[in-house]
Amino acid sequence: MKIRSITTFFHPGDPHTPLKDLAEDVHNLKNALIQQGVEVQTIRLATPPYTEWLPVELKEKIKAIQNLEEQAEQFGFNYLSIGPAGISDKACAEEIPAILQTTKNVFATAIIADQTSGVSFPAVKRAAVIIHQATTLTPDGFTNLRFAALANVPAGIPFFPAAYHSGTSPAFAIAMECADTAVTAFQAAHTLEEARISLLTELESAAAKIQEIIAQHPGKLAVPFLGFDFSLAPFPEEETSLGRALEVLGVPRIGQSGSLAAAAFIADTLDQGTWLRSGFNGLMLPVLEDAVLAKRSIEQVLTLKDLLLYSAVCGVGLDTVPLAGNITHEALYAILLDVAALSTRLHKPLTARLMPVPGLSAGEKTHFDFEFFANGAALAVSSEPLQHLLSSSENLHLQPRAHHSTHWQTKSR
Repeated sequence: MKIRSITTFFHPGDPHTPLKDLAEDVHNLKNALIQQGVEVQTIRLATPPYTEWLPVELKEKIKAIQNLEEQAEQFGFNYLSIGPAGISDKACAEEIPAILQTTKNVFATAIIADQTSGVSFPAVKRAAVIIHQATTLTPDGFTNLRFAALANVPAGIPFFPAAYHSGTSPAFAIAMECADTAVTAFQAAHTLEEARISLLTELESAAAKIQEIIAQHPGKLAVPFLGFDFSLAPFPEEETSLGRALEVLGVPRIGQSGSLAAAAFIADTLDQGTWLRSGFNGLMLPVLEDAVLAKRSIEQVLTLKDLLLYSAVCGVGLDTVPLAGNITHEALYAILLDVAALSTRLHKPLTARLMPVPGLSAGEKTHFDFEFFANGAALAVSSEPLQHLLSSSENLHLQPRAHHSTHWQTKSR
């Protein structure tokens, strides 16, 4: 188990919080954690939605983002998230690809569904266009690692690319990488209850230790701590694979029947954790960041529809999903529309980070040279262009499914 990221939430227009001082506090906390045996992989910076604090003109936007990226790098932040384009921000289809093309460590997102507007067909279409355009910015399609569509995702999530800030006062949250903890807990267990208790004990113990260190090192700015996201994030090795954890529970290969039950068990276990929460705190199933998921994609056992199905009981949605390079923006629109509808109907945050790979066909293996990736195969997509009412420019208003029990009565005749 390690800290994937100490994510600091910062408003560039806040005159009371110099970025230099904020960075100094974060580095001091990082060093204190390391001294106590807690590994910290990265520190990251997330702002409010970029349209709230940037100039109007695109050239000026890009210049301001490049300046902030340079400052963030200078002060030791590994990555920068500039927050999402709003659901009605029509310009984002042009702006976001340009921003991604002119930066190297900047993440951007676009909202496709929220509590007020429901599922916005125009916003979903724009997100599909952004993915389609970003695919062509580099020969390997890697740029889409830095973009995601967000459905009902709140501020304050420490995992990228979903992270963004709300308000002007700074705060921070911690994203954990702990799929290995689940693997170890489940391997030693003889019953499901024992597996549940073992995992919760380890996670709650880690949270208590880290929170104590935070309390002892408040920093000069005394920035509020929002909480932990224990989403069981993987690393691309089998012993740190959430896919492996699901299979240790008894699923021969993730993607086969029984996988949903295993996912639901882990998600339910995480719901019972008592740590201070900020973020998803669910299952994270990023195909290209998980050695076992990548392997099952190559074997064509794990499909796109499987991943969407598991999102109904856990998780963060569709993450680092490799797709054929010739996928159309209409097909991307259909996938994103399903994610947005599922999120809205179930009243749960979901994201979609889709990665079409130029020159790759469905079933063919990716060849990324990236230390945080395990190469998988492009997943097949069953899709034709949506027609008639589902291709319109309206909003789809869905009421979240009510949480109630149904009492069945048997009538005799």
